[in-house]
Amino acid sequence: MDALLPQTYLIGLVVILAVAAVAVGRQVWRVRRDELSLARLEQQGGAQTSSPADLYELGSAQLRKRLYGQASDTLRQALKRAQAEGEPPEAVALIENALGFTLAAQTNYKAAIPHYRKALQAKADYPVALNNLAFALEKQLKVDEAREAYEQVLNLDPDNRTARRRLNLLGGRSKAA
Repeated sequence: MDALLPQTYLIGLVVILAVAAVAVGRQVWRVRRDELSLARLEQQGGAQTSSPADLYELGSAQLRKRLYGQASDTLRQALKRAQAEGEPPEAVALIENALGFTLAAQTNYKAAIPHYRKALQAKADYPVALNNLAFALEKQLKVDEAREAYEQVLNLDPDNRTARRRLNLLGGRSKAA
């Protein structure tokens, strides 16, 4: 019985260290992948030769690295290029939503709202953009508009936990509940 306690302690310690090692390894792998992706995309020749998809990917990598100013510039270039090349509305919606997210991450919610609205004009059934719009409206203290946007999200996706949670915090009741 006395020998069982130290063995249990050591096994528990090894398990905890193994879990920590796996978590750290995954994080290092993600950071490394983002760094390589960012370096590869920046080396591809810049904005003059990049396609809207490449610019969007670069902007997304910059967003993951929290380089919001650079991501904003890159996504603006991607948007101009996508509109000039006649990309499908879904692609424009993705870029507009990412640009709005970049501005919102810099707490510029007023500037983010028009981008979310443009994303929804390009693709009306886009719950992520609706969620982002509602959150930005909420931050601008436009609670009724935010509540309405969260309800629209729940109409599109009744299982959307984010919209349900935010709507409950706003004191609204969803129609889908």
